[in-house]
Amino acid sequence: MLKITNLTKTYGDKKAVDNLSLSIKRGEICGFIGHNGAGKTTTIKAVCGILQPDNGEILIDGINIAENPLECKKKIAYIPDNPDLYEFMTGLQYLNFISDIFGISADVRKARIEEYAEVFDMKWTIYDSISSYSHGMKQKLAVMAALIHEPELIIMDEPFVGLDPKASHLLKQIMRERCEKGAAILFSTHVLEVAEKICDKVAIIKSGLLVKYGSMDEVKGDVSLEDVFLELEA
Repeated sequence: MLKITNLTKTYGDKKAVDNLSLSIKRGEICGFIGHNGAGKTTTIKAVCGILQPDNGEILIDGINIAENPLECKKKIAYIPDNPDLYEFMTGLQYLNFISDIFGISADVRKARIEEYAEVFDMKWTIYDSISSYSHGMKQKLAVMAALIHEPELIIMDEPFVGLDPKASHLLKQIMRERCEKGAAILFSTHVLEVAEKICDKVAIIKSGLLVKYGSMDEVKGDVSLEDVFLELEA
């Protein structure tokens, strides 16, 4: 579903991402691990078509995002670590706006909005202005907006930041459910315990270089993911 080959992105004299290659199949959740400034967000933004890499190729379901960005973006959803939403809208207006972009019919969007509003405890606050939302509420709305067109590839940058325990638990359930229906997920996180529990694959990046990549069992062996990460960062 996602294939990154020899991705390189440079800012001035610094290589933010250096010749990175990884792939994720349908049904897989891949955790993307690294310290702040390691190159995670740069990689994620390149996958989403927000940044143009200097070198390398990114394929979404076999389609080159540099050559056909619109076709790729129909298949993906991106949840940033700090959702930048239109605060003059209500939550419902924003979800309808996103539904319009993806051409979702009135009946389908109504059912999905009602479902996710119930799941994320936003049944009534969805009618309030986004400017009145807490960070956690904005994060929930961003997740709902990302899921509404049932993307085949979900890209998330620190998705659990700001979510309460109940919402975090629900998001983990939804991630696994989406993968069981054939989607793939790449998400960055500093919460290694979560990654260890829910990921099929893990990729560890350090100073732009992919230093460890494979199935969770291959990467961590008989120790914890935290032990592996701390050893690599030493």
